[in-house]
Amino acid sequence: MVRLIKGNEAVVVGALYAGCDAFFGYPITPASEIAHAAAAWFPDVGRVFLQAECETASINMVYGAAAAGLRCMTATSGLGMSLMQEGLSYMAGAELPGVIVNIQRAGPGLGNIYPEQADYNQAVKSGGHGSYHALVLAPGSVQEMCDFMEQAFVLAFRYRSPVILLADAVLGQMMEPLVLPDHEVPPPRGVTAWAVQGTPATRQNLITSIYLDVRELERRNIALQQKYAEMQVEALAEAYRIDDATVVFVAYGVSSRIARSAVDELRRTGVQAGLFRPLTLYPFPRAALVRAAAGRRLVVVELSCGQFHDDVVFQLAAAGTSMPVELANRMGGVLVSVDELMQAARKRS
Repeated sequence: MVRLIKGNEAVVVGALYAGCDAFFGYPITPASEIAHAAAAWFPDVGRVFLQAECETASINMVYGAAAAGLRCMTATSGLGMSLMQEGLSYMAGAELPGVIVNIQRAGPGLGNIYPEQADYNQAVKSGGHGSYHALVLAPGSVQEMCDFMEQAFVLAFRYRSPVILLADAVLGQMMEPLVLPDHEVPPPRGVTAWAVQGTPATRQNLITSIYLDVRELERRNIALQQKYAEMQVEALAEAYRIDDATVVFVAYGVSSRIARSAVDELRRTGVQAGLFRPLTLYPFPRAALVRAAAGRRLVVVELSCGQFHDDVVFQLAAAGTSMPVELANRMGGVLVSVDELMQAARKRS
């Protein structure tokens, strides 16, 4: 079945098919339709919707429900995501699964409601305190806003970790056809081994992120880093027309859509262009990036000051590859254009 639907609404469809038990959130533009749709649809199928008094309350409600082993989520944008950082750190430290959707808007400060991608470092490098990570998925279409939500819940419980769906105002507000999933994701297994549900089977379980003994806390941190190393197998990327490319755009989210159009236009004029798109930002698909970069010019496309660009440079350097990486970017809610990317590609071609 196909429906014409907003990206924000597709997030809720994906969550329901993923078996999400509860949504806790506070509406904020340009993510408000997620809360609106959840308020309308969750109760209709026997799920919980609760509008919190603020974003800080939202993430702590997710913490509590996740501690009971429930599939739960929240969604926000901009300053709302900033308010959730302490709760995210608590979830990571306590190893609790949950899904957080960030429909990025322009900043810093109050900024505006237009699209930006300047929350990259906050999501990928972890905006809260402590040595932790969250898995980060980067959809590029309305269909992926739904499909990636299903995968987000699977990954959250596979690794007992918060998962961030990092989108932007364009993806949240645009409408595209959505092919509905054909089945619901089965419930996670083994939850009673760690959850606190007030039952005899879970009576001995303990959810905490505080360890007053420094050696015990160090062991906890080491265990978390080992888990993050195991997560690397989840790294995914998409390559578009790069086999014979001499210049490759590297982009995610709405920037990747614009870059893909630029690739097609450049090909029509004889420029051999391609696109490398990470589908996961953490873990980053480093090996795939190295393969895509081999012998080619790289132009990173993003709606921020170069946060994503700097990470691309780091990923290449960490793999032993040193090469110049160019940047084509806009900020403050202004979208980079196809013409700008075509000019960037032709500079040395």
